[in-house]
Formats: sequence, C-alpha cells, structure tokens
Amino acid sequence: MRAAGFTLQSIGLVLALMLAAGHVGAQTAPPTRDDVVAKLNHFESAPDVDLAALKQQVMERAKARIKNDPGPVNRPLIAPDLANLPTFTTQIQFDADTPIIQPSSYQTVGRTADALVHASLLPYTFLIVGHVESNSKTREANAILSQRRADAIRDVLVNTFKISAKRIQSIGLGEEQFLDRARPTSAANGQMQILTLAKLPEEQADQPAAPKPAAPAKKPAKKR
Repeated sequence: MRAAGFTLQSIGLVLALMLAAGHVGAQTAPPTRDDVVAKLNHFESAPDVDLAALKQQVMERAKARIKNDPGPVNRPLIAPDLANLPTFTTQIQFDADTPIIQPSSYQTVGRTADALVHASLLPYTFLIVGHVESNSKTREANAILSQRRADAIRDVLVNTFKISAKRIQSIGLGEEQFLDRARPTSAANGQMQILTLAKLPEEQADQPAAPKPAAPAKKPAKKR
C-alpha cells in the first residue's frame, strides 16, 4: 500500500510540475512577427521629443539627490509623450548587470526584426526604450545600464539583421519612467519597449529592391 501510495503521490507531483511548466511556458512564449506588427502599425503623429536632450535629462535626474524626491511610486514620468506612441513591450533576458542578450531571447529579437521589415512598417522609424526595475543599485547606474541594453538591441537589429540604421534609435530611461509605477521593484519594469517614432520622408522610406534591367544583348561582331 505504501508503494502504491508513493507512486500515486509521485504521479500527482509530476503532473503538477508539468502543468506549472506549461503555464510558465505560455507566459514566456516569444511573440510572433504578426504580434509585433499589430502593436506598431497604428502611428498617427510624431512626438515633440529631442532624444539627445532627453538622454541628458535622464542622467541629470538620475544623478540628482533631491531632498523632496517623491520616491519611485510617485516619481513623475520623464517623457510622458512617449506613452502615446504605438508600443510593443517584451521581456528580453540579459546576463546580470550587463547588456549581453541571453540566447533564450534571440528568437524574440529575430521576430522583432522580421516585423520591422514588414511592408506596413517600412515607412517608419522606431525607438528602442530600455527600463530597469528599482533595486539596490543607484538610479544613475540603472540609467546607464538601461541605455546600454537599449543600444545592444539596436546594434543587433542593425548589424545582425541589417535593419537600416536610419530607422532605429535607442534610449534608456532607467527608473525615470516605470512601466508599472505601482510596483517599482516588479520585473515588469525591466521590460524593453519598441515604439513607432516617426514616418520617414517618402524618398527615404525603404522599399524592396527593384530588379535590375537585363543587360542588352551584344550584337555579333561584323565579319570583315
């Protein structure tokens, strides 16, 4: 009886683990190309954002030791206009405290690249936005890390997947614009975002390469 009881208990445990694994897998399944396209193809107007100035503002605010800082829960958004853009949000796994992308996230990055060359998204530019959840590190360190990670995603899209560099920019917002403001330490605040930023001028929009016209046939040389 003990053996039978143990066997039934073991089977129950195995089934529970399998169900749990399936639930986790469902949560972390990489997005499809169409998932990304559906989120990004609703562009209406470009925000009035100076990205170079915004990067400087992020670092200055992250470095500042303000006596009356409201804390992470009530900290105001540093770039609220970005929240109005078409956005795809995803979890990219990095090695701890580095911008090195883990192999488990390669598929997500690849499918994102596929989406950016979809016909409906070719006329647009995009912004990779890095975030970091509140932790034991300084806000300045987290701002730097978020920028390095956003740059890493951009570099892979441009250098590995050959997405035009003129179509992708990157910025790290660190702890200055939480995705889940009510829970600053949540892992959700470490997610990456891709935003549809602006429309390319017509003459700059990427188009599929037109086939080259066939070279004219050479006329046979005249016999002398």
